[in-house]
Amino acid sequence: MDDTTQVEGEPLIKPSSTEHPLYDSVVDACRTVYDPEIPVNIYDLGLVYTITINDESEVEILMTLTAPGCPVAGEMPGWVAEAVEPLPGVKHVNVGMTFDPPWGMEMMSDEARLELGFM
Repeated sequence: MDDTTQVEGEPLIKPSSTEHPLYDSVVDACRTVYDPEIPVNIYDLGLVYTITINDESEVEILMTLTAPGCPVAGEMPGWVAEAVEPLPGVKHVNVGMTFDPPWGMEMMSDEARLELGFM
């Protein structure tokens, strides 16, 4: 079985390291990065799928874009890494990109929906 095969009962998006002491500050840093075409940060848009932080405080972020043809596709991972890397305690940041599962409007937070007039 390869990594793309869905196992029944397994979430489409791997869970984040929400219990790690750095998790909240990494989320806050992600909230400082905006999609230039939408006035909402990438975290509340639902573009950050997984934040994994290991015992060595190395941060792995898996994210997506609103569309594969997004004009900032090549730059966005760098913006996220630049926002997270300076945080106290973070040793290293790696930002990966995926389009599986594809982003959908249902992934937005209630705050993002309100900001964009969908509520």
